[in-house]
Amino acid sequence: MEWVILILVVAVIGYAIYIYNTLIRNRQLTEEGWSGIDVQLKRRADLIPNMLETVKGYMGHERETLQAVTDARAAVQAAQNASPGERGHAEGLLSGALGRLFAVAEAYPDLKANTNFLEFQAALQTVEDEIQLSRRYYNGAVRNLNIAVESFPSNVVANAFKFEKAEYFELENEADRAVPQVKFQ
Repeated sequence: MEWVILILVVAVIGYAIYIYNTLIRNRQLTEEGWSGIDVQLKRRADLIPNMLETVKGYMGHERETLQAVTDARAAVQAAQNASPGERGHAEGLLSGALGRLFAVAEAYPDLKANTNFLEFQAALQTVEDEIQLSRRYYNGAVRNLNIAVESFPSNVVANAFKFEKAEYFELENEADRAVPQVKFQ
């Protein structure tokens, strides 16, 4: 009888250790996913000043559009350490401002033919694609962590060791969810 109790105790402890390690793995994957998003968002933010310098010479009287991009980029940089929800809001504003910038740029044939602008355009499209992939990876990792934190019996271990649900990285405005179109033909 003592052996049975001992075996049950060891099995329960072993299972708790397995659950704890699974929670740790899921939390690390979530942090890795956020780091990937952060890297891509910084790459995009770093492209913008050079692109704006190229655009300014052609679009001097489009000051509102240029200012909107500059302000949105400043908001993104101010939100560097914000929660994923706050960061998503700021990034959504930047995506919208960039979309308007490229829409206005359609009216400037010389700008559309500018090699530097075309290079920035291609680089920005690549970064936007990478942001989308990073967002999917992060949100998948968050989903797995949140399931483990909320599901029984792993929620018992999660509560004992103060694991918390993570926040998804989502854009608030449905129109902002689309990747800005930066192709000129």
